[in-house]
Amino acid sequence: MAPQHERVRIRGLVVGAVAMAVSAALMSGTAAGLGGAGDPRVLAPDLTASAVAFPDLVQRPAPVPPVLMPSVAAPSVPVPAVRPPVVPVPGAQGPPFGAFLGSDERGVARMEQFSRWLGGAELRVGHTYLPGNHWSDIEGDVRFLESWARWRNEKDDRMFVLNVPLQERNEAGVPDREVRELLRRGAAGEFDHHFRALAERLVRLKVPDTILVLGWEMNGVTYTHRCGPDPQAWKTYWNRIVTTMRAVPGQKFRFDFTPSRGRDAVPWTQCYPGDDTVDVIGMDSYDQPAGMSFDEQVEEPYGLQAHVDFAKAHGKPLSYPEWGLFHNGDNLEYMRRMLAWMDEHKPLYNTLTDYCPHGVWRCDQNPASSRHYRSVLFGRDVVVPPEPSATPVTPVTPVPPVLTPVPPVPTVPPPPVGCLPVELGSRVEFWLGGKLCLPFGR
Repeated sequence: MAPQHERVRIRGLVVGAVAMAVSAALMSGTAAGLGGAGDPRVLAPDLTASAVAFPDLVQRPAPVPPVLMPSVAAPSVPVPAVRPPVVPVPGAQGPPFGAFLGSDERGVARMEQFSRWLGGAELRVGHTYLPGNHWSDIEGDVRFLESWARWRNEKDDRMFVLNVPLQERNEAGVPDREVRELLRRGAAGEFDHHFRALAERLVRLKVPDTILVLGWEMNGVTYTHRCGPDPQAWKTYWNRIVTTMRAVPGQKFRFDFTPSRGRDAVPWTQCYPGDDTVDVIGMDSYDQPAGMSFDEQVEEPYGLQAHVDFAKAHGKPLSYPEWGLFHNGDNLEYMRRMLAWMDEHKPLYNTLTDYCPHGVWRCDQNPASSRHYRSVLFGRDVVVPPEPSATPVTPVTPVPPVLTPVPPVPTVPPPPVGCLPVELGSRVEFWLGGKLCLPFGR
């Protein structure tokens, strides 16, 4: 603040003169019509009046040279390379595979979890079974088929495998004499309409290309649809079923003839119905009986090698709808050799039976086999594209700085010693070109 203790009375005398000078300066600027920077119509303030009144009191600022500010170029931002999405490539690393994880909707839901356990491996095969308690079951009157059909149709390269019993009361321990009679009735066409109903239902569900495993393990003793009591009637019955289902408009079914490995109750070759009605020759092969090595499973009569040779002789693809551990416990050698066998012979599909004692995911009784199964199939059929090379960034040519003149900022020098500054405000002082200072003490 300006000092207040000397010559205070002189301030009143100065105000009038200063006001006149300021008024003249402002009127001069207004009358000229102010324009933008560099406009020739902008006139400098008229300081004549103040200069005459106070010739040695008006302090004019020294001219300030323009400050040249270099422009700053915007930094270049590198654009990250975009990785293409992971695309499943069917069959790129091995034969299509899946696992039986449950017959109903829970089996469908578990497939995604099983895939995650295998590092996102692509499960291309979904496998389930129709119940064989009543003929309505065999006709497909079960709600869970809808869930399997939706799963199948989510991707074009998936396979839906459906095991179909040939008789009701299929696991009821029906004696041979009754089985023989049922087979002969079937061969005569008495049960055709049940299979026609199933075919029509599958076409309506939009799964007309289902792989149908009819009367599986027919060479054994477990099921009512077994072949042993009358092989000839069994083959005739099979052929009637296939002919009936193929007659349904829109169907594209494939029929899989699947015995169990080995001779069992009857040699499975005696039940083979013929090349015209068989599309795939499968085999259910578990690690049994106790003490049998994998080499013996390969070499035994009607064993793994006989299966491969028979399919080749008939020009049919292989399949393994059921396989897994069994009477030899957590048999790492079996798991290693069976996976290698399928990689070598490339079946149309295979599905592991995944529950105890056979499985590797839902069964914790087989840790060594589980680790090996997972290590072999982890990430299978999922091909990750190679890392893309870094996208070259076009070098940015340096732009020379543009020197933009900055308008001078008026500087106000400090008041000389021995005078009293007069506070007129920044706007007035700008037009006057500086502060006014009234001398005292001279």
